[in-house]
Amino acid sequence: MENFGFYLVMTNPVVGYEECARAAVKAGVKIIQLRMKHTAREEILAEACKVRSVTKGTGTLFIVNDDPSIAAEAGADGVHVGQSDMAVGEVRRLYPSLRIVGLSTHSMAQAEASLKAKPDYIGVGPVYATPTKDIPDPTLGVETAIAMANAVPYPAVCIGGLDYARAKALVSAGAKNFSVVRAVCQSPDPYAEMVRLKALC
Repeated sequence: MENFGFYLVMTNPVVGYEECARAAVKAGVKIIQLRMKHTAREEILAEACKVRSVTKGTGTLFIVNDDPSIAAEAGADGVHVGQSDMAVGEVRRLYPSLRIVGLSTHSMAQAEASLKAKPDYIGVGPVYATPTKDIPDPTLGVETAIAMANAVPYPAVCIGGLDYARAKALVSAGAKNFSVVRAVCQSPDPYAEMVRLKALC
């Protein structure tokens, strides 16, 4: 898997998931993830199917957070799992239709341990404090995040508390991929925000 620059995680976008996905496709975002915490499975699946219909046949890959069964059922390109979710190898064994499996890492030890799991990419974070997690992991800071990204042979996407200014500084420090959540999802014009962010890489 090659580096992809700006990676959008959609969590409660003010314009709605489907419209946010349309904006991402229009902006040429290479990967978008659907992340709906504390939501009924049926509702997540319904949104996932809508997003899949928007991204299908485009250059935008669609990833579902946490649940490989929903990802497979919706026909997504892949799933992103956390440290306490299904193991990468198990996802590949049980859901062969998912061609991309991403893994969250929150420390250098976890980044190095991912070498054995061999995900397609890792998430590295949180770089800064973020309110999007119920029980947040300790913040890494830019230097540690970059070091973790450089410790693996596959893409690493830095995430956590990033807005345009922080993402710009992170890219200047050497990051090749980054994710922004709130700055896009809370914007009434996510397309304009995504175009600006995409131009950083």
